[in-house]
Amino acid sequence: MEERQGIYTVEHTYPCDVCNGTFKQCKHLKVHRHGHTGERPYPCNVCNKTFINTSSLKVHQGIHTGERPYRCDVCSKTFRLLHHLKLHQRVHTGERPYPCNVCNKTFRLLEHLKVHQRVHTGERPYPCEVCNKTFRDTGSLKVHQQLHTGERPYRCDVCNKTFSYKSKLKVHLRVHTGECPYCCHVCNKAFKLLNHLKAHQRVHTGERPYRCDVCNKTFINKSNLKVHYRVHTGEHPYSCDVCNRTFSNTNNLKVHRRVHTGERPYRCDVCNKTFRDTGSLKLHQHIHTGERPYPCDSVIKHSETRFV
Repeated sequence: MEERQGIYTVEHTYPCDVCNGTFKQCKHLKVHRHGHTGERPYPCNVCNKTFINTSSLKVHQGIHTGERPYRCDVCSKTFRLLHHLKLHQRVHTGERPYPCNVCNKTFRLLEHLKVHQRVHTGERPYPCEVCNKTFRDTGSLKVHQQLHTGERPYRCDVCNKTFSYKSKLKVHLRVHTGECPYCCHVCNKAFKLLNHLKAHQRVHTGERPYRCDVCNKTFINKSNLKVHYRVHTGEHPYSCDVCNRTFSNTNNLKVHRRVHTGERPYRCDVCNKTFRDTGSLKLHQHIHTGERPYPCDSVIKHSETRFV
C-alpha cells in the first residue's frame, strides 16, 4: 500500500506462477509467460520467423527494411539497436569495462572477454568437422572452414581479388586508397597494418623478441624468424617460373625475376647507373663516397651475383 494525500490506494502486481517474477501490468506478465511456454505468437511477414513480443519482431524487421535508426554522433555509423550503438560508442570513448582476472587485459564487450579467457584455460570448444582442428570461437572456426570449401566470399570491387576474411579485404583496399592509418610516434612513418607498426617500433626500442632455437639469433618479427629458419632447413619454397631456380623468401625471388625482365628500378643519383636491388645500389655508391667498409672486394661481387 502507498499513501497519496491521505488516501490509501493498493498498488497491484501480477505474479508469474512459474518463477515468481512480478509485473506491474498484466500485458507484461502475458509476454513474460511466453518465455516459459515457448510460445512465439508474432511472425515476420517476410521470412515467417516468430518472436515472443512485438518489440523483438519490430527490431528483426529492420533486417528486411534496412532501417538503422540509431546513429553515432562521432562517426555517423548507424545501428539497428540502441544497445549496439552504446557498445559501439566505446570505440570512441576508449571504455573497456571488462578486465581479465588473469592478465588484466581489458575488453569492450563481455563476449570478447569470455573468448579471451580461453587463452588462459586452453579451452577450444569449437571443432572443425572435417579435420578436427579446434578453435576458441565460432568466427575463427567459420573462417577456417573456408580452407576446406575454397570459399572466398569477400571481393574487392576495384581489382576483383577475393578473400576469405572481411578484415583482409578491408586491409587490401588500402592498396588502392593508399591509406596508412597507423603512424609511428617517433619517426612518423605510416603503415597499413597495426602489427606492421608494432614490428617497426622495435627498430626504435631495440626489442627483438623472436629467437632462433638453433643459433639464438633474434629478430624483430615472427615472419623474419620463419624465413631465417630456412637457413638451417635448406628449404627454398619459392620457385622462378622461368628458370625454376628456388629461393628461401619472396623478396629474393622478386629481385631474381628482374634478371629475366631486365628491370633495374634503382638508380644512382650521381652517375645514373641502375641496379636490380637496393643492396647493390648501396654498395655501388661507395665508389662515389670513397667509403670502403668491406676489406674484401669479393663482398661486392657476391652481392651483385646472389640473385642471378
